[in-house]
Amino acid sequence: MNSKHNQYRITIEEVNTKADRELQTLTFEIEDREDMFEIIEKMKQGSSLDEQSATRLGLSIRLLGPMMMQDRKHPLFADFMPHFKEFMQNLKKTIKDQIKGH
Repeated sequence: MNSKHNQYRITIEEVNTKADRELQTLTFEIEDREDMFEIIEKMKQGSSLDEQSATRLGLSIRLLGPMMMQDRKHPLFADFMPHFKEFMQNLKKTIKDQIKGH
């Protein structure tokens, strides 16, 4: 991993399930040029979403966005990429305007 990037370990834990199977856990590591905690905090401040939704949005964008940018010509992403780009531009403007207005 590149030391210029932030490194994260993400763990997802199942908290309830049917009685006939064990709870599952998934852990993986990623690196990101952005500070995920800072992005999530900005989402909480400027998105007008509740705290949990803002956290989910900030995390999901940082998981999906860089992967899509890296593989933007992949058939899975090609049709979605223009829409994602527009969504991100609007989101960034909204967050910036909301934080500035406070």
